[in-house]
Amino acid sequence: MPPSALSAPRTGHVGLNVTDLDRSLAFYRDVIGFELIGEGKEEGRRFAFLGHAGALTLTLWQQAGAPYEGGRAGLHHLAFEVGTIDEVRAYERELRAYGVEFAYDGVVPHGEGAASGGIFFHDPDGTRLEICAPAGAESASAPVAAAPTCGFF
Repeated sequence: MPPSALSAPRTGHVGLNVTDLDRSLAFYRDVIGFELIGEGKEEGRRFAFLGHAGALTLTLWQQAGAPYEGGRAGLHHLAFEVGTIDEVRAYERELRAYGVEFAYDGVVPHGEGAASGGIFFHDPDGTRLEICAPAGAESASAPVAAAPTCGFF
């Protein structure tokens, strides 16, 4: 069957290489709120499956020897969507209490005048992350008017 006859694939889950599985697992489980679905503890083959209600969202692989580098080909950033801007703000409070530094101050729209928006920050290995909502950011100012906020410009 030719690809044009198939439905476009959806993102299933994302796998991230991390330098310290215990540290990253604590961050994604305790701060972001993912549930631990399963894990591999064999030395040299450590991983953690994370998600909600048994559905896999994120796999952490302890395979990295160095932190994330945004200038290399590959993942630009990873966005997690929640239902409302109020939920985004609640995550912002939790992340600030955890000591996370943000790319922008507060909730920002995805572009000037956009309804969608979120917060932009980094995980313990420097991977760029976003928590966003589809509406509610209309009154906020975009930090870079000529580029998408999610561009981490």
